Amino acid sequence: MTASPRPRRLLRRTARDSGYLLLSFPLAVVGFVLLVTTVSVGAASLAAFLLGLLVLAAGLAAARRIGDLERRRLAEVGFPLPAVLPSRGGQRGTSWVRGWLTDRQAWLDLLFQVLNFPLSIASFVLVITWLGVGLGSLAYPLYSWAVPEGDIGLADLLGAPGPVLDNALTVLTGLFFLASAPWVVRGMVHVHHAWARVTLAGTSHTALEQRVSTLTESRAAVVGAEAETLRRIERDLHDGPQQRLVRLTMDLEAAQRRLAEGDSEATRALLTESLEHVQGSLAELRTLSRGIAPPILVDRGLAAAVVSAAGQSPIPVETDVALAPGQRLAPARESAAYFVVTEALTNAAKHSSATRVAVHVGIDDDGVLRVVVADDGVGGAHPGKGHGLVGLRDRLAGVDGELRVDSADGHGTVVSAAIP
Repeated sequence: MTASPRPRRLLRRTARDSGYLLLSFPLAVVGFVLLVTTVSVGAASLAAFLLGLLVLAAGLAAARRIGDLERRRLAEVGFPLPAVLPSRGGQRGTSWVRGWLTDRQAWLDLLFQVLNFPLSIASFVLVITWLGVGLGSLAYPLYSWAVPEGDIGLADLLGAPGPVLDNALTVLTGLFFLASAPWVVRGMVHVHHAWARVTLAGTSHTALEQRVSTLTESRAAVVGAEAETLRRIERDLHDGPQQRLVRLTMDLEAAQRRLAEGDSEATRALLTESLEHVQGSLAELRTLSRGIAPPILVDRGLAAAVVSAAGQSPIPVETDVALAPGQRLAPARESAAYFVVTEALTNAAKHSSATRVAVHVGIDDDGVLRVVVADDGVGGAHPGKGHGLVGLRDRLAGVDGELRVDSADGHGTVVSAAIP
């Protein structure tokens, strides 16, 4: 007969929590040694100033790594901490030292080790003692015969000597310790978590504020990009199809007059010109519709839409779409990726003097959708204000995407986007 699900879950949780507390002790030793070394060596080396700053920065970097490990360990036992500010450590040299010395969370991670050391010692001893007493007492009848005579047992302490009663009381004591172990162990994890919230999650409020600020900025960027898109569509409609349709109306009215006068040659010429205006208007409307919501993207997905856009480019385009057949993504991601491709191809056709364009679309191991459009043109593209790529950057901001443009003069242009 199998145990019920709840006891099994309780046993697994107790084992997981016990493992967390027991492993906390050696990690706390490492952290405490790091704390003492960083503070003592760093302070003693301040006479040499640069050496002292380097030691402090290295200690803070190590403290941040240990703090990240502790945050993951707490999450694994069911106590996730709020997100904190990202690391400020630079790449190299003075920026690396300055970044770590000004990293607030790294200082808090170092502070975490101050109380974590005695706390981990206490929890380690408590868990070992509690489980040891429980298991040892439960197995007492198996080795009670080896206990030297004259030792005082529980029954003797209660004034009721006797081997049977002594065995029974000791087993009951073991059962009590083992039955209460899940709550004792869980309680110690709560204590660790409480201290971790003060230190390891110390900058979570600031991180949340920054996230809200970022989302506000991206929302404003998206609104601005959509407004600019509407203005462009309105301008293109006014300057293109609307003017052609006005001219078409005038030509048709003139054709009616010529037809009434019996001038068939003039009527034929006007109708031919009207047909050209209709065809031109249809072509411009198709171009505008591709800039709004291309049906092929909605119906068949990103891969088909990219291949279609490449086929309409006046420059030869090589496409590499690394998506599974029929794979569909979130509409916002597909739309953003499609407009990266079309905007980059349009810019290449207008400004680059390129003879070849390569388009790559794929998803990396982190689930990030990456789009790269590279041409062999004259370069010089810039995503700054007043250029067409700025609207593309704003559009990507709405899906937390990033745009990068590498376009050295004479070395072509590479437009790459990362969409999480």
